[in-house]
Amino acid sequence: MTEFTPWASLIGGALIGLSAVLLMLAEGRIAGVSGIASRLLPPFRDGLPIGQFGFVLGLLAAPFAVMAVTGAPMVQTVSSNIPLMAVAGLLVGFGTVLGNGCTSGHGVCGLSRLSPRSLAAVVTFMAAAFATVFVVRHIVGA
Repeated sequence: MTEFTPWASLIGGALIGLSAVLLMLAEGRIAGVSGIASRLLPPFRDGLPIGQFGFVLGLLAAPFAVMAVTGAPMVQTVSSNIPLMAVAGLLVGFGTVLGNGCTSGHGVCGLSRLSPRSLAAVVTFMAAAFATVFVVRHIVGA
């Protein structure tokens, strides 16, 4: 069973929204993590992607910062099934390319801009997520 953490979720959501607004104000860009991560790979369009590197570094450092502040270890469950993880990663990457964005780009930034394309993308990936959880919990896990 998954533990619901309303305060941590509220604070995390507010920080994600704040970072999206700050990135839009500072650079005029949407905070789509897949787009930011893809700009870390050559060829570089506008020189070295220092800002993008800092953004991704912040994503990686965040759990350690939480541990330093709270003193509590971060608990993350990741499958040890390497082929499954590889297929899942490829499917997420394919979906990101096919949908021209990811959950952060469409879900956070696109919906807040009332983008119909983002609404269609969010409905699609949420339906896929619901179906996946149902299959894993009730069919595969049975």
